[in-house]
Amino acid sequence: MENANHTEQNPELELAWRLVERTGTNLFLTGKAGTGKTTFLRRLQSRLPKRMIVLAPTGIAAINAGGVTIHSFFQLPFAPYVPESSFAAGGNSSYRFRFGKNKINIMRSVDLLVIDEISMVRADLLDAVDAVLRRYRSRNAPFGGVQLLLIGDLQQLAPVAKDEEWAMLSRYYDTPYFFSSHALQETDYCTVELQTVYRQSDGRFLSLLNAIRENRCDPHMLELLNARYKPGFIPSREDGYIRLVTHNAQAQAINGRELDKLPGTPHTFHATIEGKFPEYSYPTDNELTLKKGAQVMFVKNDTSGEHRYYNGMIGEVSALSDTYVEVCPQGSDTPIVLQPEEWSNARYVLDEESKEITEEVEGVFRQYPLKLAWAITVHKSQGLTFGRAIIDVSASFAHGQAYVALSRCRTLEGLVLSERIPASAIINDEAVDGFTREARAATPDGARVAEMEREYFLRVLSELFDFQPLYAQMNAFTRIVDEHLYKLYPKQLAIYKESIVRFKEKVLDVSRKFAGQYTRLVSQSTDYRHDALLQERVSAAAHYFLAELNPLYQAMMAKAPEADNKQVSKRLTAAHDELRDTFRLKTGLLEFVEKDGFRLAAFLKQKAILSIGDTDMSARGREDRRRRGQKGRLQDDNMSGGSSHPAGGEPDTDVPHPVLLSRLVEWRRKEAARMGLPAYTIVHQKALMSICHQLPTTRAELLLVPGIGKAKAGKYGNALLDIIKDYLKNSRQGD
Repeated sequence: MENANHTEQNPELELAWRLVERTGTNLFLTGKAGTGKTTFLRRLQSRLPKRMIVLAPTGIAAINAGGVTIHSFFQLPFAPYVPESSFAAGGNSSYRFRFGKNKINIMRSVDLLVIDEISMVRADLLDAVDAVLRRYRSRNAPFGGVQLLLIGDLQQLAPVAKDEEWAMLSRYYDTPYFFSSHALQETDYCTVELQTVYRQSDGRFLSLLNAIRENRCDPHMLELLNARYKPGFIPSREDGYIRLVTHNAQAQAINGRELDKLPGTPHTFHATIEGKFPEYSYPTDNELTLKKGAQVMFVKNDTSGEHRYYNGMIGEVSALSDTYVEVCPQGSDTPIVLQPEEWSNARYVLDEESKEITEEVEGVFRQYPLKLAWAITVHKSQGLTFGRAIIDVSASFAHGQAYVALSRCRTLEGLVLSERIPASAIINDEAVDGFTREARAATPDGARVAEMEREYFLRVLSELFDFQPLYAQMNAFTRIVDEHLYKLYPKQLAIYKESIVRFKEKVLDVSRKFAGQYTRLVSQSTDYRHDALLQERVSAAAHYFLAELNPLYQAMMAKAPEADNKQVSKRLTAAHDELRDTFRLKTGLLEFVEKDGFRLAAFLKQKAILSIGDTDMSARGREDRRRRGQKGRLQDDNMSGGSSHPAGGEPDTDVPHPVLLSRLVEWRRKEAARMGLPAYTIVHQKALMSICHQLPTTRAELLLVPGIGKAKAGKYGNALLDIIKDYLKNSRQGD
């Protein structure tokens, strides 16, 4: 098992974390097999404050990464994406997006898009993602302006492009690899290559693997590898060797022959499938046939919390019946009695109570977490680690196949070749080699990272005080009225035009002058994040613009003109709704900054909430707002873009009861492990911190905690309240 804490000890991983957390820069995270890419992703999922979704190119890879497939999330057809014809298989038909409001809200509010196993993603698929994101986010920014984290090793499995598909795509792309994406080439993305290998500890073996990976394998090195060739090698059952082959038919034939050799009665276990779970995503056999003595591989980590087995562990069936399976792990004398495990086929949804992006399970696959493992394909082995393996890559047919197979082993001594490796089997793509050389030069140094952090801070601040989009929408709405309804609504039209003139003078022109002030302050301050003068100026500006926007909002939104013509009415309604939503978002963010200052992480969180239409304020918040009647606020509750939190509000940076928080976090970890879900889907960290501020002891008080709605209170309320009461009881006794 890899060290879960090696991010803190690894400079490359620390750099990657800093780039993801503190900048908006797109990042390609790469590295040799076993360098901690998967562990880094797991840490992001559990600790990063940004709103993120995780995608992968295949069903198995998506399930392993705890996400969904790219095609599923973006509802993309499997046909090649041809830029000039917009989702067309042959240039004659176009694809129509059919997203629900929930999916659109997620795309608009997400901060980080992670794509795992990026080596298998074709360039046209990445451009298809760009097309969808531009449509629903920013049309003028690559990928709609969302930050990308692309994780993978280009020396591993390559994207699949059939001859007829590549004949079409080669007119548009230099290579099928993701780095040939037109949209990605428009971005100034960085590369971080992880160097420390946690899987192998054999220095000589590492040198051989690196030579293969970097296309430096000379005849002498090949001779050292082929010294592991042992014709006719038959391992003892106790040794637990696994065979890696290049073709499915080879693996199935070997497993079938080995199972038939065993004495005893075969037992077949049928998977239980609920809901939607496509066959190509099955993590193991739907009908799993085993015998006592069968060599098997675990295909899932133990979710009991006891860490008895992990994905990729080899073992032997020690006992079984029609309702019972017992496996003894390789190198152990202690058998494990197994229960069927669950795999979820999930899609991302928006939790309307917590406003967090969560996973909604569409289907469940239940089966014993095993598959016959005398042999598996190299493709299935990607991401796994073995102590002993018998490898046949003599018939390698794709870039990186030999490297993937060999790098599954921890040591050279644990590797046996059933066939010699010819030089022709070590296939490297020159396009990948050339890109790799260029990518290494794109790794930023400390000064560049600090510059990117400052740029990101300034970019987000500039977006807050950029009123040009709102000005454009006011003009677009007014233009429709002027063209079609000027005779019916001359007074309203005059009000609209006067509002536009005032907006330009009092808002747009002032904001452009103010941009020079905050840009200078950010550029000149050594500690711009906490600069008192900057915060004072930003808060004062927010107050000013709110005061100016409120009467303009009332003037533009007081009453929407009506048109008998259906087409005009449709255009008018769309323009009115878009203008209203933009007003709401802008004023909601200005209110937040006026009150709390411009703290980047908190601001991004608030922006995500407001972007998805968080107008469901509590009754207490609405009443407080009516009483305040603050100048500069939008007074109409139905039009308000702000959000109110119940008693306790936003948690401070410092937690007043750290012991309680640690207990809550530990409970959440165990609950997530039991259910096989990411921790944040149980209860979000922010909600746990709010609990530590508010210390609820009743169900009613618990419902006042931001992020704890009726559903979560019903499911986890008793457990949470028990932890809080126990903590308070012990605290009082300590006093």
